[in-house]
Amino acid sequence: MEQLSNILFLDIETVPVVPEMSLMKDELREQWIRKSGFIKRSSAENADPALLFSEKAGIFSEFGKVVCIGIGCLVQKEKEWQIILKSIEGNEENVLLKNFSEAIKRFTDRFPDLRFCGHNIKEFDIPFLCRRMIIHGLSLPESMQLSGKKPWENNHLDTLELWRFGDFKHFTSLALLAAVLDIPSPKDDIDGSMVADVYWKEHDLPRIARYCLQDVLTASRVFLKLKGYDVQPVPVYVTN
Repeated sequence: MEQLSNILFLDIETVPVVPEMSLMKDELREQWIRKSGFIKRSSAENADPALLFSEKAGIFSEFGKVVCIGIGCLVQKEKEWQIILKSIEGNEENVLLKNFSEAIKRFTDRFPDLRFCGHNIKEFDIPFLCRRMIIHGLSLPESMQLSGKKPWENNHLDTLELWRFGDFKHFTSLALLAAVLDIPSPKDDIDGSMVADVYWKEHDLPRIARYCLQDVLTASRVFLKLKGYDVQPVPVYVTN
C-alpha cells in the first residue's frame, strides 16, 4: 500500500477581507472596482462592484482572507483506519496562519516527506495560503515553497487533478465527485457560497469550522477511492 501517513489533507475557508467594499483602503477599493469590470465581462453579470465584492472577493487572495483551515491525517488502529481532524480558525488572520505554520512544522518533524492533499488545492488552497502568508510577512514552510520548481516536482495530491486524467476542460466540484463515486458526504446547513455571510453577519466561526472539516473528510474518502483503496476512514475530531 502506498504511504498514507505522510499525507496531510487540507481545506480552507475564505471570506472578503472586510464586510463591505466601502471599508477597504482607497487604493484597494480602486483596484477592486477595476477587477470587478473583468469579472462582469467574463461572467455576463451586471452586478455593481459593491455587490460583486460581497459575492466574489473571498476567492481572490488580494481581496480576501483565510478564516479557517481544516487539516486531517490518516492513522491505522489495528485494522481500522481513522482520520484525525482539526480546524484552525480565527478572526486574526496572521495568528491563524502562524498557528497553521507551526502545525505544519510539527507534522514535518514526524514526516519530512509531507504531501498535502485536497480538492483543487494546487490552484486555490495552497496558492491562497502562500500569498496571504507573504502579505503578513510570514515565512513559507518548506513544503509550500514551490517557486522555481517544475510542475512534476510538485508532489502534492489534488483530487480534482486525479479525476481529470489530463482533461482540463471543466471543473468538477467535490460534492459532485463524492456523489458520482457513491461516497457518503456529511450533510451540513451551509455551502461555500454562504461562508462570507455566516462569518460577517452571523459571526459563527464554529459553524464554518464544522463545514470545513466535512470537506476535509470527504476529500480523504474521495482520494482513497480514486487510488483504489477500499477504506472509509472513521473521523476523529481534535478540539485543542
